[in-house]
Amino acid sequence: MPLLGTSASQNTKTFLVARAGYFAGGYADSPGNLNTIEKISFAADTKTTLSETLVGARYAPAGAANSGVAMYVAGGEGGGFQATIDKLTFSPEARTALAAVLTRGKDRMAGAANSGTAAYFAGGRDGTDYNEIDKVAFSTDAKSTLSAVLSTVVQLNAAGAANSGTAAYFAGGYYQDITTYYSRIDKIAFSADTKSTLSATLTAAASNIAGAANSGTAAYFAGGANAGGQLSRIDKIAFSADTKTTLSATLTSVRQAATGAADTGTAAYFAGGYYTGLLSGIDKIAFSADTKTTLSATLTTARFVMAGAANCGVF
Repeated sequence: MPLLGTSASQNTKTFLVARAGYFAGGYADSPGNLNTIEKISFAADTKTTLSETLVGARYAPAGAANSGVAMYVAGGEGGGFQATIDKLTFSPEARTALAAVLTRGKDRMAGAANSGTAAYFAGGRDGTDYNEIDKVAFSTDAKSTLSAVLSTVVQLNAAGAANSGTAAYFAGGYYQDITTYYSRIDKIAFSADTKSTLSATLTAAASNIAGAANSGTAAYFAGGANAGGQLSRIDKIAFSADTKTTLSATLTSVRQAATGAADTGTAAYFAGGYYTGLLSGIDKIAFSADTKTTLSATLTTARFVMAGAANCGVF
């Protein structure tokens, strides 16, 4: 991690990390399941592809980050349902596989993190749908499974976001019959790892939603699909009162299975997804006015059902 500034009078050091969003794995028309990791530099909104890759090509893994330290990519489907948890350190950008694994191999989970403490991976499927929540402690990279569970067994696929230090939010999803969609939002309080369900709900019951958060302020849940088709709407959950509004801004196109990552205090980025085909575009929602722009940078390969997380810490 580069040293960019010091405060000798306070006998402390200030480290500024290179703020970026990371999108890992997923599925492309060719070659199918992917192991590549793409990086969006928040300072310039430019994209690079890392030389590091996931331990295996995987469809629908879940991501969460210990900001300033590392991204965790859990599960996915590739040659069977995977329980592997990969850890990508941000400085240097190097990948290792944890000794700890998920409770079971599965895909289509959602991830969220209490930065500095733990990552949470919720829901998912292995042919059966689950409501369990696995927790990876950052201090030891050890896995435990919460006694709290989601309100329903559900495939979430990236619909998680966190108010770091307070709670994780998991929104929407669907049951394996692919006819039962949910609009509920579950909240996992980090202080005791307990679950409550918000009285606020999504504007529409949907699956394959993308989530990202302006930590300390609000969660954003974008796109998705239900029996009526694909969606472009963006719902916002204000953390102060756990209330929901729907932005006047929308995604560039209706889409499902995009992936979100956020530069805390600045913007959410929603990448990839599926409309009439796979997408490579990246939409940016500026938190200051909740307005949307579309980056000139795109993913190297059009893809969906990726894992996403962000490094935006300042230490």
